[in-house]
Amino acid sequence: MTAISTNKKKKVILIPYPAQGHVNPMIKLASLLSNMGFDPIIITPEFIHRRVSRRINDGILFMSVPDGLREGAPRDFFAIEMAMERNMASPLEELVREMGGGIGFFVVDLLASWAIDVGRRCGVAVAGFWPAMHATYRLLAAIPDLIHAGVISGDGIPKNENAPICLSPNEPTLSTSDLPWLIGSSTSRNSRFKFWRRTLARSETLPWILTNTFPDEPQLKTSQQSTYFSSFNTSRVREIGPLIMQSSAMASFWEEDTSCLRWLDEQDMGSVVYVSFGSWVSPIGEANIRSLALALESCQRPFVWVLGPAWREGLPEGYAERVATRGRIMSWAPQVEVLRHGAVGCYVTHCGWNSTMEAMQCKKPLLCYPIAGDQLLNCVYIVNVWRIGVKIQGFGREEIENALSVVLDDEQMRRRIERLNDKLLGKEGISKARAKLTAFIQDICT
Repeated sequence: MTAISTNKKKKVILIPYPAQGHVNPMIKLASLLSNMGFDPIIITPEFIHRRVSRRINDGILFMSVPDGLREGAPRDFFAIEMAMERNMASPLEELVREMGGGIGFFVVDLLASWAIDVGRRCGVAVAGFWPAMHATYRLLAAIPDLIHAGVISGDGIPKNENAPICLSPNEPTLSTSDLPWLIGSSTSRNSRFKFWRRTLARSETLPWILTNTFPDEPQLKTSQQSTYFSSFNTSRVREIGPLIMQSSAMASFWEEDTSCLRWLDEQDMGSVVYVSFGSWVSPIGEANIRSLALALESCQRPFVWVLGPAWREGLPEGYAERVATRGRIMSWAPQVEVLRHGAVGCYVTHCGWNSTMEAMQCKKPLLCYPIAGDQLLNCVYIVNVWRIGVKIQGFGREEIENALSVVLDDEQMRRRIERLNDKLLGKEGISKARAKLTAFIQDICT
């Protein structure tokens, strides 16, 4: 990538939301900025800093700020939100002022929108970063219009469970069940909805939003009449992804078990089912873990299953011993290497955006079980727009066996994945994305 010499040595402060699925795309963006002549600095809470700072070089500096949570305290969505809003702004501002200038701009993950005002108080230009698909941001940006149209209440509650939602005439029709804040209890849903509204309000003030998605996102032509069409202005958006294809920089929060790669070498081509719900396995629950375990055992296919020790209590008694010859259960795996392996035939996934891109990169069809957030809309695109996977409603033996038969045996689906990979993740797609990143740099530094 061509460096922009007028910006050499300028620092760029990057603030990711403190979760692996957000930190890794920011690391990849930082790597690209380093290649363009900037000094990128990624700032995270200390508990993440300890995990990633020694594993990445690539011209990236890592620094930390305290999040105010005690050592060992749970860091779930709500604890992290409280820490970001109450505890992290002042230490970040102090850290930035101690740098004494030379900062070109901030890049702030929109889920860490608390940092936008810090950049402004420090007199630094701020760009937003959306680490997921552009369409998921448009769905959030549609909240005011969804309320105005009577699709949802002012608290985000659907007024009609069957009301169709369409962001534009060229995109898939969604249902209210696809809304990203509808998870957990009513109190949890209300809190998540407030979080998204606050995030949206802050992001509306930004002149630039960088999205980790491909230019010219493929769309579904539809003539179906829908309740709602978005008036969202996309002129601020720069589609600079998928970053997965532009940088190899990456960090894992957990130690990867590479022994599965040797085991995969012994398996038949395209025969293995890879199962991973990312770092967010907990909402699946022990009952679903047990059902999935029995389904995998029943279908008699070899598998690699990423399952942390805390959730193995959901496995049937003696399960690991019964499946030892044709199944590998591990706490964490080198996912891209696993998906790239020729023995892997498909991927059972929660449809997180990074996982979706990695599957697309490695040309693996998907068995989709979305849980919350952007996963729901990602699944709609995977199943209905790109048609590179199937959605399952649960983990019953018959449903899993039927779904595996579809994704493992459907040659048309495999050809669609190959075409999509070539069109969106090939040289032309990367060239478009880099051109948009270069144009953004020229704009923000003018």
